[in-house]
Amino acid sequence: MTVLGIDLRVRRWALALGLSALLVFALAVAITDRVMHDRALSEQAGLARNDAAILASSLRSELDKFSLLPIALADDPQVRALAAGDGASVAALNGRLEALARQSAAAAIYVMRADGTTLAASNWRLPTSFVGSKYAFRRYFHDALANGSATQFALGTVSREPGLYIARRIGTRAAPLGVVAVKVEFDGLERSWRDTAQRVYVTDRDGVVLLASDERWRFHLAQGASADARDAEADLRQFGIRTLRPLAIVSPNEGETVRIPLLDTRQPILPDGWVLHLLADPAQRVDAAVATGRLALALGFLVLAVLAATGVVMRRRRDARAQALLDERTRTLREQLSQANRLATLGQISAGVGHEIGQPVAATRVFAENGQKMLAAGEVEQASGNFARIVDLADRIGRITGELRRFSRRQPADRREMPLGEAIDGALLLLRDRIRSMHVAIDLPPDEATQVVVAAEHVRLEQVLVNLLQNALDAAGEGGRVTVAVDAGGDAVSLRVIDSGAPLSPAQADDLFRPFATTKPDGLGLGLVIARDIMRDLGGELAYDADASATTFVMTIPRA
Repeated sequence: MTVLGIDLRVRRWALALGLSALLVFALAVAITDRVMHDRALSEQAGLARNDAAILASSLRSELDKFSLLPIALADDPQVRALAAGDGASVAALNGRLEALARQSAAAAIYVMRADGTTLAASNWRLPTSFVGSKYAFRRYFHDALANGSATQFALGTVSREPGLYIARRIGTRAAPLGVVAVKVEFDGLERSWRDTAQRVYVTDRDGVVLLASDERWRFHLAQGASADARDAEADLRQFGIRTLRPLAIVSPNEGETVRIPLLDTRQPILPDGWVLHLLADPAQRVDAAVATGRLALALGFLVLAVLAATGVVMRRRRDARAQALLDERTRTLREQLSQANRLATLGQISAGVGHEIGQPVAATRVFAENGQKMLAAGEVEQASGNFARIVDLADRIGRITGELRRFSRRQPADRREMPLGEAIDGALLLLRDRIRSMHVAIDLPPDEATQVVVAAEHVRLEQVLVNLLQNALDAAGEGGRVTVAVDAGGDAVSLRVIDSGAPLSPAQADDLFRPFATTKPDGLGLGLVIARDIMRDLGGELAYDADASATTFVMTIPRA
């Protein structure tokens, strides 16, 4: 009886334990699925933001490289003479505009007199030539005459091809001679979107789709845009469509059912008021993440069962070996992450650096041609100004490319004496486009403070400063303020990075330098950890000033 009682109790305990294990496993599966689902969405969103930033930068570069052409041509003596009534220069100017359009890849470049009649054009040889056509009805023509410059995206009345018209007034507002315009088409850019299977479209400030990876989306109204207040006749003149219909995007592929909503990542393109939309389908990544999570969970339970069966001794030995391997891999990973962190930063900022290089290239030829003509005319002083601008543009390209190349190169330790201002200038140069796009005010220390000489490795010190400034920009947000202060007193130099964002909570401050602790949805939580390791390796320190009234990080750098 006693034996039977014990046997029944054992069976009941075994059954209860088995049911408990199943419940625990089911709960663990549910939790794992949710965690992996959310993580996959977060990762997809982070990748989409990076891709959208790169795509927006490519489009912005395409716009910027043409922006200087109308400005330079409006001051060209030959253009001004033609607009003023000198018809003798038509043939020569047609040839110049044709060559310039071919070199810059502009769809068309043309000169109109004050009544809108086209006098010369790059497409003068073609059946679709603009010469003789009158464009006084176009908004860009009126706005350029009134304001000096204007842009308008519209369907070509002759070519029937859509494009962006960039216009500049010739002469003064009081005595306008005409308008010079450049038409930019984006066939190549849209083709690249299609070739990479990216689902992209660009809207204007009213929500009208101007560019798209699927040409069927063009000239539709994006979600949230209203057609109630639109002028049908104006839309007909601009887009060739009297009534703009809403854009309907149902699924990634025709006939498929969307299990997870598409991610619409938006990237503004300033100052035009355009917005780039990148549509990403997270379903595949979510499915893979959930499957990986379940596999990891099953393996985890299997490992626990094996560990329980093998005993304490084997567990300790295994744990010791695993810990040793983990420590070794962690050390290796730290070294790799230091370079990866810099390269990841470089990937974000290189998108904005591209247009900084492309801006002056298209105008260089025009400035050079103008300089040659001025020399021929004996206008030496004016020609000298043109050539000086070309030199300035070349120096600007050299500085940007040199800084970018030096920042991306993994270099051996080269600690040397250097002015602190070198690292500050380098970091600001790499982040300049992001600072400008976010309209963040940067307060810098006086020049004499930045001339203090420190002992450091240039690239690694700059890496730390870029990391701190990026975090400060994220915290300050659009229109915020970031302050860089230097205290050169004592044996070490203190550099403070202060942002105007919301202060950190005590819990957040405690986790700042803990690996993998982050408040960013796409962050790894390693940037500050790596930055502090770099500063300690340089003989300095990186710390958070909890006593400051605003969020403040302090770099302590040894003096030379």
